[in-house]
Amino acid sequence: MSRHDNRRGLVPLLRPAGGGRWPRRLLIASRALRCAGLTVITAIASIPAAAQVSTDVQRAPTLTIERYPEDWSHFAEPAQRTGHWTERFKYVPLDEDGSIYLTTGVEVRSRYEAYRNQNWGAAPDDDYVWHRLMPYADLHIGRVRLFVQPILSSIDGTARPLAPVDNTGADVLQSFAEVDLPVSDTTSLSLSAGRKLVSLGAGRFIDTRYGPNVPQAFDGFDAALTSGAGQVRGFYFRPVDTRAGDLNDRRSRQKSVWGLYATRWLERDRATGVDLFYLGFRDGAATFDQGTGRQSLHTFGARAFGDSGRWYWNVEGVLQRGSFDGGPVKAGGVGGEIGHRMLTTPLRPVVALTVDYISGDDDPDDRTLGTLNPMFPRGKYFAAQSPVGPRNLIHVHPSVTVNPRPDVAVTLTGIAYWRESIRDGVYAIPGILVRSGRDSDARFIGKQLELAVAWQTTPELSLAASVSAFKPGRFVRETGPSRTLRVAGVQAMFRF
Repeated sequence: MSRHDNRRGLVPLLRPAGGGRWPRRLLIASRALRCAGLTVITAIASIPAAAQVSTDVQRAPTLTIERYPEDWSHFAEPAQRTGHWTERFKYVPLDEDGSIYLTTGVEVRSRYEAYRNQNWGAAPDDDYVWHRLMPYADLHIGRVRLFVQPILSSIDGTARPLAPVDNTGADVLQSFAEVDLPVSDTTSLSLSAGRKLVSLGAGRFIDTRYGPNVPQAFDGFDAALTSGAGQVRGFYFRPVDTRAGDLNDRRSRQKSVWGLYATRWLERDRATGVDLFYLGFRDGAATFDQGTGRQSLHTFGARAFGDSGRWYWNVEGVLQRGSFDGGPVKAGGVGGEIGHRMLTTPLRPVVALTVDYISGDDDPDDRTLGTLNPMFPRGKYFAAQSPVGPRNLIHVHPSVTVNPRPDVAVTLTGIAYWRESIRDGVYAIPGILVRSGRDSDARFIGKQLELAVAWQTTPELSLAASVSAFKPGRFVRETGPSRTLRVAGVQAMFRF
């Protein structure tokens, strides 16, 4: 993992202001890897080189972010085992007939991030290292399961006040009970209650916030009725508010979300289908350019998705109605992604285009709010590191990915951002108002260029790096400091 070495291209954009070097705190990243990842990396480096190269097929089944959707029960059959060292942890029988078994796993991650000209120069420069350790145990007792995943997290190298995504000490990330009840030969009903990571559809409205140090968990219950061709899921959750101390994370008293999410799969592999959903949401202190107040929302949406091997697509549209601070909410949006894999071309390039149109508020002084609230969107919404979130936004995002090796991906992304409404402000991904829209009628926010490299060195160890530059547009220049934002990130992650 290294920065792009094109001295006439991207690197000059990413130099710190004043022509200096990136801070010596890169040494902190090295120390971080020694703390959480370097031991693992060193151990794996001793494996013969032939064992370190793995194809996508050999890595299947793909590990999930939430971990509990993974099914390793096929390892009950000795013929299904390959002898890989992780298999002994994935199916541990606890009785003679195998109806009681345990699945275990772990994730260890260290990530270094450096920011220059945060908020385009309105906030201090910052760099730090995130660490997290997330083991899990999944106990199956017939049709009942008990799933638990603690998290140990910390942050090094920063003196700023910590955000909820930075550090939660030692706490419980997931802990829930689930029962699977047969309804017919092809239909089952799953009921669960407790704390869990949740991602719905493309993650535009409810997602795990996996990129930052502390993922977003939810407390509550859900029920899923699943047949061979579809699923209907109902739920009620409160987000978990993370705090820096140990064992002190609590469900939010301010926010709650509930809804119905239905999926109809059009192919047996479930790669193509249609979603219909309703999401309800309450926030006791929602903040917009219009002000802060109590918000109650009802979001109605549909999504079409698919993957034919060469082509993949994902298109979603929503209408949002409700109330904010006593006035009505009338918002909406549409977004989509289409990509094409050139499977027979050298380097197997993948070209993709993502476009979003997300409503903003037309008049901050009237009672009607037109800003779409994405509630709990995924952390890496537009790029690996973006200062702009999915509110009051039009964005166009082409990208190209090449694979110089089967286990290496290099992605170059260009993004342009505009305000949908010139009367509304610009928001960060968590919903924080970054710049008010009251002092400028400019629409163009700016443009971003990002280079990211990912290397799956073994089936368990992945390394990644990214560098990006965000050049402000007229809106940013007219509303405050407007220096080019530069971001670099380096990450090592081991999981099985």
